[in-house]
Amino acid sequence: MKIRAFVIAMLTAGGVTGGASAAEVATPFDAGLARLSEILGSLHYLRGLCGANEGNKWRGEMQALLDAEAPNGERRSQFIARFNKGYRTYLESYRSCTPAADLVIRRYLEEGSKIAREVTARYSN
Repeated sequence: MKIRAFVIAMLTAGGVTGGASAAEVATPFDAGLARLSEILGSLHYLRGLCGANEGNKWRGEMQALLDAEAPNGERRSQFIARFNKGYRTYLESYRSCTPAADLVIRRYLEEGSKIAREVTARYSN
């Protein structure tokens, strides 16, 4: 299953932060969301490079995550920095789609799905 379905499920499950302001409170799953942010940035670059014709799909997924979990503040800045890191990492090393890039895409889709499932299972209401 794609990351999108899991992110949407996580976001529509009532959020995973509870009643506190998501922008001000670090959560036990921030490391997972930070990694997911980096994966989304990587996918945004690599899927476009490999001709997926998805437009801004992965940037949109990141925006949905930010809207639900970190609408403003330091957490938002940290998640955006991780998205940008993922994007830039592959921008610096891949100029064309290669078998290695396809492998990275497959692995990141799997890892992102796993993170989304785990966060949802452990922390949703």
